Amino acid sequence: MTQTHDLKVDDQPERRIRKPVDALRCIVSCVWIIVLAGAGVAASAATTGAETDIVGASRRLPQTVLDVAQPIALFALLILPVALAVATLVRRQVRRLVEAVATGLVAVAVAEVANILLQREAAARLYYAIIMARPGTSHVDALDPALAGLVAYLTMIGLAGRSDWRNAFGLTIGVYAIVQLAAAHTTALSLLITLLTGRAIGFAVRWGAGSASQRPSAQEIAAALSVGDLAVTAITRLREPRAGAAGAAGSRLYAVTTLDGSQLDVVVFDRDQQAAGAFYRLYRWIRVRGQVARTAPLSFDRTVERRALLSYAARDAGVPTPPLRTVVRVGPEAAALAYDHCEGITLAQRNPGCTDAELERIWNAVDRLHEHHVTHRGLTADRILFTADGQVTLLDPGDGDVAASDLQIRLDLAQLIVELALYAGPQRSARLATEKLGGSELVSVVPLLQPVVLVRSTRHALRRRRDVLPAVRTALLAAEPTGEVAPVRLERIRARTLVTLIASVAAVYLLAGELAQASLGSILRSADWSWGAVALGLSALTYVGASLSVSGWVAERLRFVPTLLVQLASSFVTLVTPAAVGGVALNIRYLQRKKIPAPVAAASVGVSQVVAFVLHILMLITFAAIAGTGTNAPIRPPVWAYFVVIGLVVLAGAVLAIPAGRRTVRARLSPTFGQVLPRLLDVAQRPAKLAEGFGGALLLSGAYILCLAACVRAFGRSVPFAKIGVVYLTGSALGSVIPTPGGLGAVEAALTAGLTAAGVPGGVAVSAVLLFRLLTFWLPVPLGWVAFNYLERHNDL
Repeated sequence: MTQTHDLKVDDQPERRIRKPVDALRCIVSCVWIIVLAGAGVAASAATTGAETDIVGASRRLPQTVLDVAQPIALFALLILPVALAVATLVRRQVRRLVEAVATGLVAVAVAEVANILLQREAAARLYYAIIMARPGTSHVDALDPALAGLVAYLTMIGLAGRSDWRNAFGLTIGVYAIVQLAAAHTTALSLLITLLTGRAIGFAVRWGAGSASQRPSAQEIAAALSVGDLAVTAITRLREPRAGAAGAAGSRLYAVTTLDGSQLDVVVFDRDQQAAGAFYRLYRWIRVRGQVARTAPLSFDRTVERRALLSYAARDAGVPTPPLRTVVRVGPEAAALAYDHCEGITLAQRNPGCTDAELERIWNAVDRLHEHHVTHRGLTADRILFTADGQVTLLDPGDGDVAASDLQIRLDLAQLIVELALYAGPQRSARLATEKLGGSELVSVVPLLQPVVLVRSTRHALRRRRDVLPAVRTALLAAEPTGEVAPVRLERIRARTLVTLIASVAAVYLLAGELAQASLGSILRSADWSWGAVALGLSALTYVGASLSVSGWVAERLRFVPTLLVQLASSFVTLVTPAAVGGVALNIRYLQRKKIPAPVAAASVGVSQVVAFVLHILMLITFAAIAGTGTNAPIRPPVWAYFVVIGLVVLAGAVLAIPAGRRTVRARLSPTFGQVLPRLLDVAQRPAKLAEGFGGALLLSGAYILCLAACVRAFGRSVPFAKIGVVYLTGSALGSVIPTPGGLGAVEAALTAGLTAAGVPGGVAVSAVLLFRLLTFWLPVPLGWVAFNYLERHNDL
């Protein structure tokens, strides 16, 4: 504790800080490296043409200019870093200089290692794409280590606000690049990737090691606040907001005492924190629609202005909230917002909970806010304060909206209902919401009770108490006369869809690699189409088996043709969903359209899936035993297959060894088996249905196995039926696990490896698998689209 004049200061200033903007710039640089490298690989012909144009343009410069420019550029690249080092020493920034030199050396080493790795055979395609040359025609380095080191050195020192140095280095690097391009020592793509590599390494080190803090001290903040009749006598740094204090992500908090004895809560925003939370905001913007995402501005000035505006708007609406006393600049890099401190206890600290009268006061405060078209958008228990006289104060409305739309107001209400349900119980929260909202407004709010629209802390609490949100929905729907509310989709893209999309891109890349080994045209020409016709017929037979497998577990009678068309439509849906997921959803929808209750429909489809899984395992074990005892050579899986199996076993063991993992598995499987067993016992009393269900599942797997065998025979090879069974069943299992449409990529790789292990030559294996997938996956897609539209028109889906 120190005292300057009459000012008492308790501060804990950081000597070094990690700036979120450095991490953001590093990641952006890495993303650009990936994009440029990917573009170079995907369009090598086009980039080679662009490179030729750039080199040609540089060579049209007079030779005398190039002869003079080269030594000057090299001399400048040697002298300028030394001069910048001297200037840094003059400013007594020895540590920054040492870190910059070390970072430059790290970048040089990374570039050298990258050059060595890129010249290996496995990376040949990427290497020749970067140097923009045909394979075998050139062996220059892909990256320029010296240039990468220089850029990392400059990034670590930082040239912000030093325009003279920045312009000098920019001009010198530009001249050096032109000279290198003219001499064919490098390429445009290589230069860009080199510059981005140096920049990424510099920002990575700068973020990891931290930068010297330029933030204003507590004394400077107190001096900036002590203007007019506001005189600060004490200031204390807070690591956590005190009860009744405002706070915001990426800000510093201070407790301030003034000369007249009043208490202030001061929130300081520093410019170096302006990128804090940027990745989360970007994620929310991508995932959820329009006004659901709270797109707080990244700009330092706009952040301060927005929070001040919302504070004034809340006070003008007559809502109890800490008054904003003043907003001041603290030098060019920070701003401080000073609020009057409110004494009290937050809803999160109340034990026991609050009374019905207190809950109603919370609603009244929020209602007044909404009447003036202002939202809070952060109504969590730690921002709802009860003062000593029992009044309610809403803390920190700075994340809200001014001139809020109806949707933003309903989102605020949804957050309030769920938060109160967590602390006062779902029934009490629902009852109060029903009293406060009319019938039409209640109907508009209930569909928004989704985790995706809630504050992050509320979502985390709901994960621990999974019963709360369904209980609130049930209680609110019970008060709605119709008992039914149309769902509202608020997500642009779901996390599962995003993973599927990424996996699909990887799968397409794998498939493209396979097609590069064997031309599809040559495959179709070289195949024996008498066997191809057999394979096509067997592919069609799989849909008959799938239809029987579904209808066999439904007690009601289903017409065969629509059921068959649903299975065909599944081939279209599977193109955009992971294997088996889309088909299951489509079958459940179809059964519901046939007036079968939703629980019964889900149970029937669940039985078919469980039976198919059990038969799959039994068939795999049987075929593996037969293949292993045959007179022919046994299947010899590739080495990587053993590692995959070991990895899956270890992963499963790790999940089951952890209590949380066991709970998750039990929560996933218990509902399924709870529905499946009663349905299975019900159908077991009807032998015809039982035979239909089991027979359809066996026909489905058997037809696929025979189809793969026919595809192998189409290329003049023959493999024992048991081995083909092992290969197909293993590949199908992998396709169900990998979250790509129809197991794309994974199935092809697994079937090709399996046939090769069974003794089929590699080229023939690839051709047979591609023909198999053409007949069973790609060819049914357009027919499935026609079937899907037909079923929709006839209200069967």
